[in-house]
Amino acid sequence: MIPQPTTGATAGAAHAHDPIVVMGVSGIGKSTIARLIGEQLGMPYLDADDLHGEANIAKMSAGIPLTDEDRLPWLHRVGEALSAGAAPVMACSALKRAYREVLLTHAPRASFVMLSADAERITAQVTARTGHFMPPALLQSQLGALEPLQSDEPGLIVLVDDDPVPIASRIVSWVTSR
Repeated sequence: MIPQPTTGATAGAAHAHDPIVVMGVSGIGKSTIARLIGEQLGMPYLDADDLHGEANIAKMSAGIPLTDEDRLPWLHRVGEALSAGAAPVMACSALKRAYREVLLTHAPRASFVMLSADAERITAQVTARTGHFMPPALLQSQLGALEPLQSDEPGLIVLVDDDPVPIASRIVSWVTSR
């Protein structure tokens, strides 16, 4: 079952934007920035974490990194959510190119916004976060698995060097200028 997206302040407004996947490692700010982008563009917001199965959540909660095999059914659910209904802004790790390719099989018009920051900033952000099933101990496994967005993939890389609102505004400018 695909969760219902939350909508931005201008929900219901017509928009011609394709799905946007805000990607990166755990704790970098994907959910916050994706939600802000959705609000600014009047697009529905979804969090891919809501699509994880119970076994994946239990594994991550126990500090066990997911394997590619663990992620594949989840990636298909995320791809289905990207292509169902109004084009959303989705917060999703999408760490590897192969994962992004799975998403594109379902939503070929999607673009990716990779959030990037130095390890110290990410560690500080993930350590300060509360109420999330992904423990800070798994950050290293995500950093090790991360394959940065390549120039032949649809999207851009954005440095997390400011508060979320100006970062989201930069991304919205990029989306609306395309």
